[in-house]
Amino acid sequence: MNKQINFDADKFELPVDLEYIKNYGRVERVADGIIFCSGLEAARLHEVVIINQQYNGLVLDLGEEFLGVGLFEDTNDICEGMEVVSTKTIFSSPVGDELLGKVINSLSTPMDGSSLGETGKSYPAFNVVPPIMTIDGVSRPLITGLSIIDAITPIGRGQRQLILGNRQTGKTQIAIDTIINQRGQDVRCIYVAIGQKLSYVADVAHTLKTYGALEYTTIVSAAANSSLTMQYLAPYTGMALAEFWRDQGKDVLIVFDNLSKHADAYRAITLLFRRPPGREAYPGDIFYIHSSLLERAVQLNEANGGGSITALPIVETLSDDITSYVPTNVISITDGQLFLRSDLFNSGQKPAVDIGLSVSRVGGDAQHPIVRKLSKNLTLILSQFDELKEFLAFDNSLDEESLKTITNGQILLEIFKQPIVTPNALAQLVLLLFTFQEGFFIDVPIEQVHAFKTVLLEKSLIDTDFSALSQRLPELSELDEAAIVVCTQLIVQTKEAFLWAQD
Repeated sequence: MNKQINFDADKFELPVDLEYIKNYGRVERVADGIIFCSGLEAARLHEVVIINQQYNGLVLDLGEEFLGVGLFEDTNDICEGMEVVSTKTIFSSPVGDELLGKVINSLSTPMDGSSLGETGKSYPAFNVVPPIMTIDGVSRPLITGLSIIDAITPIGRGQRQLILGNRQTGKTQIAIDTIINQRGQDVRCIYVAIGQKLSYVADVAHTLKTYGALEYTTIVSAAANSSLTMQYLAPYTGMALAEFWRDQGKDVLIVFDNLSKHADAYRAITLLFRRPPGREAYPGDIFYIHSSLLERAVQLNEANGGGSITALPIVETLSDDITSYVPTNVISITDGQLFLRSDLFNSGQKPAVDIGLSVSRVGGDAQHPIVRKLSKNLTLILSQFDELKEFLAFDNSLDEESLKTITNGQILLEIFKQPIVTPNALAQLVLLLFTFQEGFFIDVPIEQVHAFKTVLLEKSLIDTDFSALSQRLPELSELDEAAIVVCTQLIVQTKEAFLWAQD
């Protein structure tokens, strides 16, 4: 009866292959566009995995118990228990000149069904910022073709300039006009559409093609109906392509339209992974994902090829509130911002740039010397005009100096009004600023300033002397006597004919 019974519990345990679970796992739970996996002990962040030998995903969360994987495909066919296999490769994006003129998704696959073949090269989508010793200062202008931007808030090659404002205020149009104006400037352009309608992306592609800009542009689209992971990846795919061209010594312009939707997609992903939410339910690393993306836009020095990436991120505001979480984050990351106001847009002031809240921290360093000299007092004039115009509503008597400031402000606003897809070249911008600074607009009625400006620009395109000046203008540091004579003669002749026609 006292016989001891030996019980070996080990024989009831299932054997575990430690080598197997390093690179293999199984689906434990399925959520909206993501899955939770067990196993995959050796997996790394942003590593690509294959589910059931059919679907692809990206490791986005390294939990204590499960691995969080974002799915590339928007599918309902993934079930619990399916095998998940690690590819042991960090997500990288195919790059190459073959992508020019294409509309691609976040995996660099053409969306028109065509095949790129083997591009032969890929760049890591989540690359690190170049070392500071390889970075040069921003000193070369990137001409947008929009007079108000090029004169007052200039953008340089290698700069990060934020465009923010409410819906339907012309944010995307500024980016498209800038892309179109790069024709013949040896600048590669990338337009990243995040969470937009497919019809909207098609309209952008059609506009670029119509004006001959698609041939040097690549459109990366993660439409609103694509998975959250694809929307999250889109800007990184675009930046990887930009870095490929930058490392070849080329200048690249990249537009992110828009980072508000990118932040929303990342917020949805992190909430599904049950990460603790912070302000406005965004995760704690929302600042990092945008700073690590935008700070890759730099101007490299000559020793490292001299290439550049100019970034134009777009952020959407609500009720002109720039103090909300995502706008303030991106403002602190970028080198300046263009703030577009709804009331300016609705009043017909297009582009609807608010001069008081818009700034370029690069400033005159990114302007042509002639433009810098001709535009040095414009911000002051518009700021003083903004203060004084309120008195006009009360019919207050103003002194002569104040009336002159108001007149100059009204003239400047009319000069800066610009229809869409009508970019002004450097020579035309210089002509407009010279006309204003020399007082040729003063005796033109305010309601006719815009019409006179339009006629003057049309005449400049067919004037042979001015065309010759346009060719040598980039080499000049200031307007010489011959250039002043050419500009003055063109302005006087055009003005006389214009005023005679009005009479």
